[in-house]
Amino acid sequence: MNKSSGTTDPIKTLTEEFRRHLEIFYARLKLAPPYDSVEKAIKTLKAAVAAMPVEERMRAMSDPTLTWTLYRQVFVDSGLSLKHRGIILGLIRSNQTVELPVEYTAFLDAYTSVNGSTQ
Repeated sequence: MNKSSGTTDPIKTLTEEFRRHLEIFYARLKLAPPYDSVEKAIKTLKAAVAAMPVEERMRAMSDPTLTWTLYRQVFVDSGLSLKHRGIILGLIRSNQTVELPVEYTAFLDAYTSVNGSTQ
């Protein structure tokens, strides 16, 4: 499982997990995922991970903090944080996002920071 060659492909593992987290994120918010933007985000993540040195890939895969930092950066860089922005900001303001797993704060914070100092 922790082998750097053979068993575990960091690009595949990280992109599959990212896709799963996006599916959960939108499902819990009761929103249809913006499919084209999700695919763009997946491609952005693949490119970002492929550009990393092997050691950094393995760290990103094994350290949840680094993984979520990477996911948030891709979420923003791909433009995914601009989709459903008004709806999601409304859900955040009305505390309707509290049932999301705590890790998903990385995605939610992207909405508030894109919009400046929103509370």
